[in-house]
Amino acid sequence: MAGGEGERVDLPTAIADIGERLEEAERFLGLDSLKQRKEELETAASAPGLWDDPDHAREVTTELGRVNEDIELVVGLQGMRSDVETLVELMDEEDDPSLRNEAEEVLDDMHRRLSALELRSQFAGPYDDGDAVAEIHAGAGGTDAQDWAEMMLRMYSRWAERRGFDIEVEEATPGQEAGLLSSTFIVKGRYAFGMLAAERGVHRLVRISPFDAQHRRQTSFASLDVVPFLEDVSGEVTIDEKDLRIDTYRSSGAGGQHVNKTDSAVRLTHLPTGIVVSCQNQRSQMQNKAKAMQVLGARLAERQRAEHQATLNELSGERTDNAWGNQIRSYVMAPYQLVKDLRNNQETGNVESVLDGDLDDFIEAELRRQAELRRSAS
Repeated sequence: MAGGEGERVDLPTAIADIGERLEEAERFLGLDSLKQRKEELETAASAPGLWDDPDHAREVTTELGRVNEDIELVVGLQGMRSDVETLVELMDEEDDPSLRNEAEEVLDDMHRRLSALELRSQFAGPYDDGDAVAEIHAGAGGTDAQDWAEMMLRMYSRWAERRGFDIEVEEATPGQEAGLLSSTFIVKGRYAFGMLAAERGVHRLVRISPFDAQHRRQTSFASLDVVPFLEDVSGEVTIDEKDLRIDTYRSSGAGGQHVNKTDSAVRLTHLPTGIVVSCQNQRSQMQNKAKAMQVLGARLAERQRAEHQATLNELSGERTDNAWGNQIRSYVMAPYQLVKDLRNNQETGNVESVLDGDLDDFIEAELRRQAELRRSAS
């Protein structure tokens, strides 16, 4: 928002522009409807028998929290606009350069907050504002690909932490020499699914292999798949235990004090579909089974939604081979440094920052590309 060195921001124009964006955000969120919904939810939340039905109570309190969050966001931005208008008035009256700097800082802060809010208008799916189940699978590239799969798990874990999301790693299958063959994790937070769905696909890493004695450059692949995670999918799918093969085994890899002591890990195979789900990081076999059933339910629900359409819908995404020619993004560490998304051309030379979870620019670029495609098709 602020101009470069030597440039002076036209404050009245900047305030007018930011005011138009704020008014558009208010319309997008439906501020009046939100305030009415807040009253309804507060009445429901104060009902004496609310917690007689824990599932309903959680729905009410979760929605109330999100409604309050949206209202507070807009009210806060309205207050900032009032503050900056006051600063400009004082600046004109007192000719104080420090007030100009303060006004520009407020406008910059408003710009950042509005950009984050405007991004939410790009979400179009019914589950975009919910939690996500993600799976990473090593692809072509041998040991390097398995190491890359582990690097990707760390990358998405760090991204989730940056956003204040909770992440639960439910399964991690070690590679033969290093890294991971696969991992399953749940990310919980508002818009976790909508954002992670933009990352679905094959990711390609190019680097000098740490596993090659001749230090040759190696290309390896790993894929990310994402489906919505719902605490209860009983309304969408029914899982008959007669259709399940349930195996227990000893957990392996990092997972805390309970790993490698008992055969508490659980693997579920859904025989009609062949879907396999594992969970090893809960405290008991019963808890591992319960979590695995949730993940299986999420995957079966996603499969069912996809089967209701002639082509794979937005929730299921496009499945591609985990190898050459199908990557959505390349991470090049040698002979130069570059991360480039092949769908939207977003790129950066700061590879280490991206691998440390700095993914928001890539996610936002892809969400905007997808929104533009939807507008073009309508």
